[in-house]
Amino acid sequence: MRSTLIALLGVTVLSAGACSSSATTLSQRDTRGLAHIHGLGVNRADGALYAGTHYGVYRLANEREPELVGDIVQDFMGFTVAGPDHFLGSGHPGEDDRDDPPNLGLIESINGGQSWSSLSMKGQADFHSLDYRHGIVYGLDSGSRTVMVSPDKRTWDRRAAISAIDIAVSPQNANEILAATADGLARSIDQAKTFTPVGAQAQLVFLSWPDDGPVIGVNAIGTVYVSEDSGATWQAKHALGQRPQAVLAAGGGQVFVATESEIHRSTDNGTTFEAFYAFEAQ
Repeated sequence: MRSTLIALLGVTVLSAGACSSSATTLSQRDTRGLAHIHGLGVNRADGALYAGTHYGVYRLANEREPELVGDIVQDFMGFTVAGPDHFLGSGHPGEDDRDDPPNLGLIESINGGQSWSSLSMKGQADFHSLDYRHGIVYGLDSGSRTVMVSPDKRTWDRRAAISAIDIAVSPQNANEILAATADGLARSIDQAKTFTPVGAQAQLVFLSWPDDGPVIGVNAIGTVYVSEDSGATWQAKHALGQRPQAVLAAGGGQVFVATESEIHRSTDNGTTFEAFYAFEAQ
């Protein structure tokens, strides 16, 4: 059973972590990037869902079709919404930026993704998971397989080396971090300096810890789990039956799960789901 779980984890990592320094020029209405979603966030400036993808950032709102934001077509391997119209990202440049190094480091947008600026670690880090909490950036660097922490988005402290797929930071405690790894769930209580196994829990690949409500996790075959005790115990809630690419617990009971063919939405903390947006898998 363990070997099966690890195999499934490997498939998911390849799907979520497959990266390339090349990209294709897209139009505002071209939605092919939604088949390769790496991060989700709700922008409090407009209430819309934004997706960081292999081909740029997309805005998804109920009143209209998804659209590419701005004209930046690059591979967002890491993406998170830090505040109203304030986004953080990481990944690889597009084909129009051939002179740039293959890793973007940490980049930032303060106008809802219309434009981006380089902040730090350009050419050095490729963050596949980003979290912004307590005025601190937490990043999972895919190259070194370490968790990195920055209090100012420019200087970084490299912390524990851990074979993690995703991380989630407690909204109450800046020192508490959960990590989904190939060996199971791990927890840090010293701001990623060390991690210890949580115990015999669900084999999760993606995590999201909202400001209010339970921690949400998804396993490699799309079963959604919920923890009411900060990750100590988990309960299976809903089986999507599709391989996940990203999860967002947005608070207020709202949960989004992106898969290879659609984005699912729950309004009851993962108990039930509805189709938010369906697209053709590439």
